[in-house]
Amino acid sequence: MSWKVRPPQVIRNLFPGTTWRMPEQEKVIYFTFDDGPVEKETPWVMNLLNQYQIKATFFCVGENADNNQHLIQELLNNGHSVGNHAYNHLPAWKCSRSEYFNNIDKARPYIPGNLFRPPHGQLYPWYMKELKSKFSKVVMWDVLSMDYDKRLSKEQVLSNVTDNVRNGSVVVFHDSAKAWERLNYALPKSLDFLLEKGYRFEVLKMD
Repeated sequence: MSWKVRPPQVIRNLFPGTTWRMPEQEKVIYFTFDDGPVEKETPWVMNLLNQYQIKATFFCVGENADNNQHLIQELLNNGHSVGNHAYNHLPAWKCSRSEYFNNIDKARPYIPGNLFRPPHGQLYPWYMKELKSKFSKVVMWDVLSMDYDKRLSKEQVLSNVTDNVRNGSVVVFHDSAKAWERLNYALPKSLDFLLEKGYRFEVLKMD
């Protein structure tokens, strides 16, 4: 198993104040989707979730949200929550501190609520104080599907989820063209598997 799929505790400990997994004693999990909203993949995900009567959390790129405000509103109307994923998906390790926070702030008018997920999962521990002043939760992940990785088969992406999920898991998929081939296969099969195992799905609260 890649350390990215379920990051070890030693990595999680480097970022105190972040949310990797929810403290659930019951069989509750949290599906999240990164990098939308976009015209093809996001409506497909919404329609599939509606079929299963499942709600999820969408961490939106500000530029996509700016260009697709109707999809943001549709997500909210369907009972999903949304979070900030920066305006241009700018990675923390490749820009200055001011560029990073300006890019996050640029996305805020287009994405309501107080959830944030760092683009590419990149973060410096010393950024946390400022991030926590802006957002109620800085959300990482407990299980990363890696559906964006073209080197993986769609079956491997499915296994990344089904082999690693547990109570309180925050699971990441991507509603993006890059992930589509693997998302299209792995998401419905993951839902079927987890429902059969008795899990229920909840959203991360936006406040």
